[in-house]
Amino acid sequence: MDGTIVLGLGGTVDYELVWDAEVIGRLAREHGIRTAELTTTSPITDERSLLVTVLAFVAAGTGGERFVSSSEVVEQFTAHFDHAVTLGGTGVRAGLALDALGIPSVQHLVSIDDTVRRLLPKTISWICSAEEDTLDPHLIVQYPAGARVRLVDAHIESHGANRLIFANDPPNRRMLLADELAQTLRTAEVFLISGFNTMQDRDLLESRLDALHDAMRELPAEALVYYEDAGFYTRSFAETVRRRLLGRIDVYGMNEDELQEYLGRSVDLLDPAEVVSALRDVRTVVPASVLVVHTRYWAIAVGTDAERHREALDSAVRVAATRYRLGDGFSAADVDLTASMPRHGGGVALVAEVERRDADAVGVAAYALDVETPTTVGLGDTFVGGFLAGAVRVKETSA
Repeated sequence: MDGTIVLGLGGTVDYELVWDAEVIGRLAREHGIRTAELTTTSPITDERSLLVTVLAFVAAGTGGERFVSSSEVVEQFTAHFDHAVTLGGTGVRAGLALDALGIPSVQHLVSIDDTVRRLLPKTISWICSAEEDTLDPHLIVQYPAGARVRLVDAHIESHGANRLIFANDPPNRRMLLADELAQTLRTAEVFLISGFNTMQDRDLLESRLDALHDAMRELPAEALVYYEDAGFYTRSFAETVRRRLLGRIDVYGMNEDELQEYLGRSVDLLDPAEVVSALRDVRTVVPASVLVVHTRYWAIAVGTDAERHREALDSAVRVAATRYRLGDGFSAADVDLTASMPRHGGGVALVAEVERRDADAVGVAAYALDVETPTTVGLGDTFVGGFLAGAVRVKETSA
């Protein structure tokens, strides 16, 4: 590899809960929560409002990311469950996927502590804007398909597996860029941008975007810039970031939840007519050179230059599927084994039909995996890591 892979912009320490429907149900009944109260949009200020939001997402079978009033709420809720302490953030998890494939990277961080230093692999070097150690954990809730919870007045049951993220993270809200970023980008072959979704001050966001533009002037002309969308805590900020960055982005990625949130409607992900319409409509909102949408059934790139990313898409789906079935600690050999597993039949048919209807669309079907305890957190981030790995390989073989 001639250049470096630079991943940003912020990392996190995650508390990954072990799903326990009995504990969730007991807490729901202790708090007197009824089905009519369930909502994903109310402020999260204490354990009860956090639980209401979790239950609402489970009932809908969807995923999302929400702001919490304080890290103490996260700590209080976490104390009820078994949990693992891991590293998160799109850049960091993409770096972990690259590490599994033997590919080094440079991570831009906005916070650091001994947990991060201990858990980051040696293949990931880092630069950081923080002047002192801090810890503001992100709560990760993964629920399985068919998760069933008894409330005061009824049961709820999820129709699919998904993940939820809850956090109050001041360093990631400030998103201060490291002084070394511009110099680091001078040798970058790939630059991943993510993390602005947690910011909540518009003037500060504009200032950070100014600083990012200045740093990106140092990027080599041939460097690939990938932007991964996320659940913005302040929805209007997503448009601000697009307005400022789209001209510098080569590939713009989003997942199925973000797609439907932009459209303001649900999409049957296995209905070709609905998917073609959704891709057409979302491109009016996000007119990126190449737009990548990744879902549980397929990943599709749309744009005049989409065909060149077919191999990267396939790498992304394969690496994400490996994390889904094995969680952390998978290897390149595990990824190779995934390649021999069956694809999702509905996804295969959907991709073929979308490619037939849209000459600018290129797709890859997801894998059909029957896993008792799937890993749903970090799949989008791992997808990104797999995509970047595939993109680097394509550049190496064509050089």
